[in-house]
Amino acid sequence: METSNHTTVVNFILLGISVHSADKPFIFVLLLTMFLVSLMGNSLMIALIFIDHHLHTPMYFFLSNLSLVDLCYTSVTVPVMLINLLSEKKIISFPECITQLYFFISLGLTEMFLLTVMAYDRYVAICNPMHYTLVMSRRVCSCLVAGCWGIASLNSIRHTIFISRLSFCGPNTIHFFFCDLPPLLGLTCSEISTYEFVLFIEASVIGLVPFLCIIISYIRIIASILKVHSAEGRRKAFYTCSSHLTVLLLYGGSTIINYFYPSSAYSLEKDVVITIMCTVVTPMLNPLIYSLRNKEVTGALRRLIARRKCFQNI
Repeated sequence: METSNHTTVVNFILLGISVHSADKPFIFVLLLTMFLVSLMGNSLMIALIFIDHHLHTPMYFFLSNLSLVDLCYTSVTVPVMLINLLSEKKIISFPECITQLYFFISLGLTEMFLLTVMAYDRYVAICNPMHYTLVMSRRVCSCLVAGCWGIASLNSIRHTIFISRLSFCGPNTIHFFFCDLPPLLGLTCSEISTYEFVLFIEASVIGLVPFLCIIISYIRIIASILKVHSAEGRRKAFYTCSSHLTVLLLYGGSTIINYFYPSSAYSLEKDVVITIMCTVVTPMLNPLIYSLRNKEVTGALRRLIARRKCFQNI
């Protein structure tokens, strides 16, 4: 396998989103609006959880990290996409491309791992409530979150180092709106058949293990909820995990569609739409789902507003 540091390509051209010139202003405003809503929503969620001591629990600790991931995740791709919509020269340098690839892989994996950990947290809260504070101690939660960030980062470093050592002899046109693994591998003139096989196995394992953990957690959660005799008790038990389940279905659904729809039905336009769902729409909706469906978060927001009014009246 060729792993030379030499590359003849120093810049890539991102084709971005293929739209008519007349539609570009509308697409730009739409994406910019979603991007700003995502930034404000996730920033507000992080601030609320940090400020309000009522939210200093394992579930909200994980949620604050999920909001941080979403905040960074959407910032990796959307600004470049917005610039390219208005620019004629859609150029990204090789180091910038590799950097974007690193953050995209790392943050995507971190989000998947965090959603898995949050499913385990809900399992312990519902199926083993008497030992919840002991099982999900601050030290355990910190280790779980550090593991999510650390494993994802190490995995991403490994891939980006490999990509950076490949030879790119031309062409240098990326038929996408950011630097991702598949389009970059399609441009290299190095031998990568072994790497592609290893990547397929690794992606299958990394995708399957969290998926099975989430499925097992929710099977046991549902079984535990069904054992509750009162309808009110079942409703409260389901309510504690409804927001996470909604986010999980939203993120997991778009990911599954992105990677598992038949290759015969593939189109660049469809791939772009689904990827925008993962990188723009989902990060925007996550804080809305947790705030609108969660009385503790809305209560914290009301207390913050009341505190601000109190300071203004002093």
